[in-house]
Amino acid sequence: MPARESAIDTIQRELTAFARRARTRAAQIHPELSLVAYGMLDYMTERGGCRGTDLASHFLLDKSTVSRQTAVLERAGLIVRAADPNDQRGQILRPSEQGLRLLAEANERRRQAFAGRFADWDDTDVQQLADHLQRYNAAD
Repeated sequence: MPARESAIDTIQRELTAFARRARTRAAQIHPELSLVAYGMLDYMTERGGCRGTDLASHFLLDKSTVSRQTAVLERAGLIVRAADPNDQRGQILRPSEQGLRLLAEANERRRQAFAGRFADWDDTDVQQLADHLQRYNAAD
């Protein structure tokens, strides 16, 4: 197998392992929370709130999936709904105080876990990984 194909296989395998760990971390925030719901909560926090259509567009999901995931977040008390000031027919989804607190705690645990994994990496290696991940995620 050519080196590039082998490297791509390795990347796929390692990103799959990364995703599995991320799913486990999401469940640690709340037992009903999927990785998708965790991502949505994080996105809402980052944006200060958003509409369900924004979530569907950003995560490339259909409206029914967004509806199911936001229902889980709402039942868990992690988000609240408010009328959209620009369109009274729509709703803005925002993290609740509990959602913000749980997300902040999870982010701190995740930051500590990453710091531990990178403890024996030099700063240049960490920066290169960050740059490569940004480049990878920027591609469509």
